[in-house]
Amino acid sequence: MRDGDQATGWDEAGDGVVPPGIDPTQPSIARVYDYFLGGKDNFAVDRAVAEEALRIAPDAREAGRANRAFLRRAVEHMVTEAGIRQFLDIGSGLPTQGNVHEIAQAKAPEARVAYVDNDPIVLAHGRALLATNGVTTVVAGDLRHPAEILENPEVTGLLDFSRPVGLLLVSVLHHLSDDEDPGGVMARLHRALAPGSHLAVVHFHNPGAEHPEASEIAEEAERSFNRNLGAGRWRSREEIRSYFGDMELVEPGLVPLADWRAEPEDLIRQNLTRHNVLAGLGRKP
Repeated sequence: MRDGDQATGWDEAGDGVVPPGIDPTQPSIARVYDYFLGGKDNFAVDRAVAEEALRIAPDAREAGRANRAFLRRAVEHMVTEAGIRQFLDIGSGLPTQGNVHEIAQAKAPEARVAYVDNDPIVLAHGRALLATNGVTTVVAGDLRHPAEILENPEVTGLLDFSRPVGLLLVSVLHHLSDDEDPGGVMARLHRALAPGSHLAVVHFHNPGAEHPEASEIAEEAERSFNRNLGAGRWRSREEIRSYFGDMELVEPGLVPLADWRAEPEDLIRQNLTRHNVLAGLGRKP
């Protein structure tokens, strides 16, 4: 763990420059993930939450790396094999190496990407990063309100929903509680997608009796997330599969995150929590 926030210039005592709209005393999901990935855009409160998660699941950092590897492989599949040229990334998180626009535009420079997040730091960093990229935008939005995202003028001005879209919900759906109607949210998003669109999902998983040790980790981690971050659900395989609706799952289907089209060079050693995160890519017929 780093000492202080000298790398960012943020002063947690409140005497320095803190980005507008940021409460450095409250942890942020985006900043916790940033810490897992070795980023510098996090406060001590975020690192404390991340360290608690690491005590529960010591290979959580490997899960973060597996998450980025899946994102790369899924986007590359959508660009090169499905011919998709526009992407909607909801809950995009803080910019890091291997962002969606970098992956997609490396294969197809004309690919358009709309990033959506509700964290002010994500918006500030994303807009600064993409200031000169004319086919990429970053907008404020919340997955809990899908209609507002789909009707956002910046989104509709960039993406043509009459054509296939690559919708990315990578490590975001599990932050919706059951009473926030994730099934209804997904139904609204599905209706907006044209045939040939793809949906990439990464979701926390509780495997139950099939993998008892992983199930215990899921239950303890869920308690920690809800205590510290306000939302986190480790769902069953059946619940996660339902979010794809009538989509056809691209091979190898809905599988442990690190196993989705794994490549030897990824060198991901997610062992303890291997069954605690599932990933899949679906295609709308």
